[in-house]
Amino acid sequence: MASIPAGTLYRGKVGMWSWVLHRITGVGIFFFLLVHVLDTALVRISPEAYNVVIESYKTPIIGISELGLVGAIIFHGLNGLRVIAVDFWSKGTKYQSLMFWAVIVITVGIVAGFAPLHLARVFGE
Repeated sequence: MASIPAGTLYRGKVGMWSWVLHRITGVGIFFFLLVHVLDTALVRISPEAYNVVIESYKTPIIGISELGLVGAIIFHGLNGLRVIAVDFWSKGTKYQSLMFWAVIVITVGIVAGFAPLHLARVFGE
């Protein structure tokens, strides 16, 4: 039985985790947008119901979820640029792992800068 050459299949390497996180954040953003369109459309049907729904969003759980949404959007966008670089830059595959870690560091940095202000608003009101 021949052995599988190392590094030719996704086996927990950076490329696999990038792919998985890109899909998870994409699906999460899609469902947020779906709910957002539906609750915004509610204003045309019943402004009172719309106000009730919007008030229900002013909870700490939703506030923390918004922080996750910001992180998902930042990661998804930056990782999308990384994917474009890997596809169209001649040295993209050589640096794809480094670019993934740069995406992670930039995402964490942006979310860390956003979090204190956002959480102060969520828990300060």
